Parts: sequence; structure tokens; C-alpha cells
Amino acid sequence: MKAQLLTEETGPGGLALTEIPDLTPGPGQLLVDIKSCGVCFPDLLISAGKYQIRPPLPFIPGTEVAGVVREAPEGGQYGAGDKVLVTPMIGGFAEQILVVPEMLLPMPEGLTFDEGAALGINFQTAVFALKMRAQTAPGEVVGVLGAAGGIGVASILVAKAMGAKVVAIVHRTGADELLKSLGADHIVQLTDGWGEKLREFAPEGVDVMIDPSGGDVFDEALRQVAPDGRYVVVGFAAGGIPTVKLNRVLFRNIAIVGAAWGEYLRTHPNDNIPGLIHDEITEMIEAGLRPPVTATYSLADTAQALTDMAAGKILGKAVVQIAE
Repeated sequence: MKAQLLTEETGPGGLALTEIPDLTPGPGQLLVDIKSCGVCFPDLLISAGKYQIRPPLPFIPGTEVAGVVREAPEGGQYGAGDKVLVTPMIGGFAEQILVVPEMLLPMPEGLTFDEGAALGINFQTAVFALKMRAQTAPGEVVGVLGAAGGIGVASILVAKAMGAKVVAIVHRTGADELLKSLGADHIVQLTDGWGEKLREFAPEGVDVMIDPSGGDVFDEALRQVAPDGRYVVVGFAAGGIPTVKLNRVLFRNIAIVGAAWGEYLRTHPNDNIPGLIHDEITEMIEAGLRPPVTATYSLADTAQALTDMAAGKILGKAVVQIAE
């Protein structure tokens, strides 16, 4: 089978398309034929050795898999021919993957494999952040920083599905049409005075601010949170880890909470939270939500996909198409 092997932790340039032996499942394992694999920020960090996990080299990156079960143990929940989503953390940029049942979720009806791969970490994180961590209520106003990125797109769609109003906050130009199509109620460009423009829509500020970016925008973003609001830290895609002036938190009764979905899974291995969140997402899909796929790449072009994401060239979500 073909796979993208990371041979050195130098970023996308460390990947090499390689022919390796087909996989053979061991006891309790399932063999899945991969159809599509999402491209996400953890893949980029893993390729550079900057993620929480650092598998020994060489290994196959890829964390958001949609595919079809080829072989499975008898009597299990999944059988040959089942369409599934896989949450492997690594191994997705390949034609096959070996998994255990706990790593599988049923692919919601009506989705393409590309859409299934686009669900992955971004939508799970968005539900975790908005529902579990921020406890967002219908009618509240949600601000989404980095709105044109993968987490941003998922957060807009999930917030709208939960009955919230959304302010999409974006630094890239050319994203307005995409953000409007997702249902954003108001779009704010990150230029001087952007907070004042946000207040035109939300005079008291936003009830929930979703921040996957960090960096220099943090101070002004915190000012735009309404009294009794929640500021949800999802990541630091902009590179900088900000510090907070606690007087703003104290006197406005603001809560700052973390939403590290991968770390939550690691520290709560026996919880059924992934299944419950997947059920929430499936209900949203049944009600009409569709994860948008805005760019596709071949397996051979995986490194280019990661490079384009790092350069901010991808609006929304990209997937690597492994097979027809």
C-alpha cells in the first residue's frame, strides 16, 4: 500500500510517499480502507515534532479518517463494508489503517467520505468547547476568532445549530462569502478598531468567545466579552501564548476556560464523551448541518496540503482524498 511516511521532524518536507506492505490485522483489530483524511493543525505540529505526542520515526501522520471496514473480528459492533470514522491520532495519510473498535465511530448517513473526514477533530472540538466548556445557550452571541480556519468553520456551524448568534472574526480577506454561507450573522475584519465594529452587532460584547488563535489579538478579544461571559481557549495557531490581566476577569465576572479536546480524551480514557459528542454531531447533521470541504488534495500532495495550511492559503477545511 502507499503511505506518507514522516522520516524526519522537519515539517511537511519530512514526508515521503512510500510503498509499504499491506497491513494484516491482529487479534481484536480491524482493517479499514481509507477513503479520505482530513488536514488539521495537529498534523502540522506532529510533522515538526511540536505536538504533545512524538511517535518514533518513521511513522504515518494523519488524524481524521473516513473509510470502509475491510476486515473485522466476528461478533463485534462493526463488520466488513461498514462506513466508519476513525480517530487514530496518526496513520491516516495512507491507503489502510489498523484500529481497535474503541477508535471507530459510525459515519453519519448521507455524508460523503470527504465530508466525514472533515468532521473529525474540528467538529468534536467545537461541540466540546461550545456545549461542555462554555455551556452556550440558545440566543447567546458567540464570537469566533480565526473564523475562516477549520476550528472556526466548525464553531460557526455548531453554534448556529445550537441556536446561537455568531460574530465571525477573521484576519484573512476574501472569506466573507464562505462565512455568510455558513450562517455567520456578522463578520468583523481584524483591523484597527475591530472591537468597535463588533459592538455594533453586540453592544454589550459577546457571551462566548472561541479562540483557536492566541497571539496578539487576545487582549482586545477579552475586552469584547460581555459581563458574565466565557472566553474559551482552544489553541494557539497564531503562535503566541498570551497572558491575562486578571482585573478584567474579576470586575466583569468573566470565566476563562480551556477546551483541549485531545488532552481531555487522554485524561478521561474511560468516559463515553466521544460517543456522546458524536451523537450530538449526528443529530445536527440530521437537521441539515454539512461540514464544508473547501480544498482537496491527492495522497501524493499531502505535504503541499500541510504547507498550504501553514501559509494560510486554505479557507475552511482541506482533505486528502486517498481513494475514489
